[in-house]
Parts: sequence; structure tokens; C-alpha cells
Amino acid sequence: MKYLLGYDIGSSSIKVSLLDIATGKAVATAISPKQEMEISVPQAGWAEQRPERWWQECVNATAELKATYGFDSALVAGIGITYQMHGLVLIDKHGQVLRPAIIWCDSRAVELGNQAFADLGEKYCLENFLNSPGNFTASKLKWVRENEPEIYAQIHKIQLPGDYIAFKMSGQLQTTVSGLSEGVFWNYKNQAIAQELLDYYGISADLLPEVVDTFSVQGHLSAEAAQELGLTAGKSISYRAGDQPNNAFSLNVLNPGEIAATAGTSGVVYGITDAPASDPASRVNAFVHVSHTAERPRNGVLMCLNGTGILNSWLRKTVGEMPYDEMNRLAGKAPVGAEGLVFLPFGNGAERILENRPTDAELHGLNFNIHSRAHLLRAAQEGIVFALIYGMNIMRQMGVQVRTVRAGNANMFLSPVFREAFVNAGDLTLELYNTDAAQGAARGAGIGAGIYASAAEAFGGLERILTVEPTAELRRQYQAAYGRWQEALPKELSVDVGAGPVPAHR
Repeated sequence: MKYLLGYDIGSSSIKVSLLDIATGKAVATAISPKQEMEISVPQAGWAEQRPERWWQECVNATAELKATYGFDSALVAGIGITYQMHGLVLIDKHGQVLRPAIIWCDSRAVELGNQAFADLGEKYCLENFLNSPGNFTASKLKWVRENEPEIYAQIHKIQLPGDYIAFKMSGQLQTTVSGLSEGVFWNYKNQAIAQELLDYYGISADLLPEVVDTFSVQGHLSAEAAQELGLTAGKSISYRAGDQPNNAFSLNVLNPGEIAATAGTSGVVYGITDAPASDPASRVNAFVHVSHTAERPRNGVLMCLNGTGILNSWLRKTVGEMPYDEMNRLAGKAPVGAEGLVFLPFGNGAERILENRPTDAELHGLNFNIHSRAHLLRAAQEGIVFALIYGMNIMRQMGVQVRTVRAGNANMFLSPVFREAFVNAGDLTLELYNTDAAQGAARGAGIGAGIYASAAEAFGGLERILTVEPTAELRRQYQAAYGRWQEALPKELSVDVGAGPVPAHR
């Protein structure tokens, strides 16, 4: 029996999966730490984590995996990595981290990106980058240049979170075209580094790492890293991708018209197109997908909601510690619409679907004589769904067909209330599969190492375990509740992206 290892570098935890190559199924998984990793908030709107902590949790998770399953690490044929997108890691010439990583939900660079959007020209940015520079990695690097010049002067290379973990494993400083695009370092039109944005920001392209193919042997596990991880040296690192392109890949979402979703700490809907697509307000963003080639372009159109699982986690800590499945059961006791209780789940940094305007979570319509803990839990889950539907309707306006959505059977999609609200408010079919991000990274490693000849072969072990369809009566109830939710948006945030009934797409 031979294996593939997949590492998922999240902001909450590190997960590692061991995949049996022959069956294409996970035989063991481990997660570390058991409680969510802390996110440092030095100032309001900031969010930082120490990359060294990610690496330590990779070590811990691998040790747990070996302890629970006892596999022979010599039989591991490839390693894949997926990671939280848009983070900024700074490395000096000695390979040391210069400061905590500025991660995905950090909002400090919003105004810098907005100014670049205005100065370079909105039309130019959308045609060439498909996005406003916004709050992405390039703008975060500009913030460091302006505000921490002594640190900026020491930078040898910048990295995304997954690039850092690959560097710790192999000693190679590398990234991918998909990774560059997620940081707005890539010009779609020219299929080259976004030199125009770098010049505007006064950033040298020399700070960018070597570019390697997403599916390729990018390096080999060093003796030092192998000793720390308890693995065998020399194993190939043969795949890396940001969490949302990888989530789509893990669900075999590779071609135009296919849609993936995830609802972990953040919530994302991600659709594939074969042509450039952009939102004039850059509320929804497009990046190079993992399956992109010059001959067969594939872009991922991504809408992100920061306040998803993190809201559920906050409620768990606030309303009384209880298992998530008990929270889901209790939410199901309240009726659709939570008897007028409306939750706006915007409390985790600037939200792109709201044009990066800073806003907080809000609870509307609370009545002490009517509402219970069950209503609060349902309103939160519905609020998350409605914010996702709000973003999906922007995608629909861009021409993305959202009819059938695939997701892993995990996180918020484990909740019957969440699933029911999702399909009926969005008028779509939901398919749940027996996979997760770490398994996707392992399958990607199999393709990159040449073990699987094709994606079709790599996904032999992928199984659909549940399909959820909307019904006429529930669709009516949930879309009425969605209309009330959108009416609760502050007037400066609300735009017409499907208030009231969603047009039939089925």
C-alpha cells in the first residue's frame, strides 16, 4: 500500500490526511491544535498569525497521524499543500520570518488598494488584474513598505502561507501563477507578473519567489524537515494551492459551469469560467484556477464571506459551550425566519461583498418575549446563508451560472438548517461529498508526482453522499426571510443584488 499526504494550513488549525493511492480514499486524518489557533489583533481591523506556529502544528498533526494509524512513511509517494489565501509572509536572506504574517482577514491595506484602483484606473485594473488591488497581498506588502521600512529593507522574498510551509519542507522559495494571482501580482491579459502594479507600489519583482507549476515536483523533503515531521527524507512536494481553488479541486470542480462552496471560518462560493470575468465594484474576485493552462484558460470567480464559521464559534463560546451538533439541533427548533430575528454576520474584518467597507455584526428585531437561544442560533445560520446568497447573486450578475453547488460534508454544511436555508434561499441543488481540503491536496500531489495520469483517475475515490433540493413552500419562506435580511442592511451597504425572490435558475 502506498500513500499521499495532504496538509491543509488553515487559520484555525492544521489538518493532515493520509490517502490510499489505490482506492483514492482517506485512511486517516489528524488535526492540530484541538482548539482554534489564536489570531492576534494588534489594532482594530488587523489580523496576524505567526508562521512558525503553522509549522509547529504541522509537526504536531503529523505526529498524531502516525500515532493513530502507524503508517510507514517510506511508502509516502508525494506531499500536497493547501493554505489560507491572501496572507503575507516575509523572509530574510537567512530564511527567517521577519514579522507575523498579515493574514486574509486583515483590513489595514484597504485604502492603499482603493487608491491604486483609482490611480491606475478601474477599467485598467479590471481588464488586466480582474480585481481592484483592494486588500490583497500586494497591497499588504505596500503597507509594510510604507509603515515598517526597517523590516521591508530586510526582505529577501515574500511568500503566501502555503509557500512558507513548502519552504520549511524543502528549503525552496517558490510560488505558483495561481498564488500570484490571488495576491494581485499577476496580469491576466499579459499572462505575466503585474509589473504595472509593482511599479506603482514601488515594489521590486525580485521579491517574488520562483514560479513553479501547481501540479509538479516542486522540491523534496529535506533531511531536517523529515526529522521534525517524523517522515522519510526525499519525498516530493508536488502540489500547492490556495484553500478555495483547492476546495474546488477537491470536489472535482475544474470546468466552466461547475461550482464549489465551503463554510469553514470563512464562507466561499467559487465558480469556474473560461473567460475573464470581473465585477465593476470588485465585490467578487477572479483568480487563476489550478487547472488553468494557456491553451485552456480556467479562472475561478470567488465570493468570500469572512463571518461564517467564526460567527458559529463565537456563539458557541457566548451562549454556552455545547457541541456543534447540539447547536444545529437547537437551531432547528425555531421556525424559518426565526420569527423576525435577523443576523448580519459582518464582524470579521472588511467584507469584499460590501466593497471592503468596515462594518460590524448586527442583530435586528430582538424581542425578549419571543426569542430564545434557538432563535438566535437559527438567525445566525440563516444570516450566514443570506450573505452567501447576496454574494452569489453578484456572481449571477457577472454571468456565472449557479445551479448545482458541490461541497464537502463538513463545517456549516453539517447543519440541516444551514443546508435547507442554502438550497431554498438560493434556489439551487446542493451535493455533498466525502472529501475535504487536505484530501484534495493529497490528490493534487498524486497528479503532480505523475502517480495519477489524470484528474479522472485521481478522483476515483470521490463519492457523493447527499443531495439536497429546494421545495416550493420552503423556497417561498426562505426567500421572504432573505428579503427581510437585505432590508436590514445599512442603506450605505445595500445594493440591488436580488432582494426578495431570487429569479428561477432551475
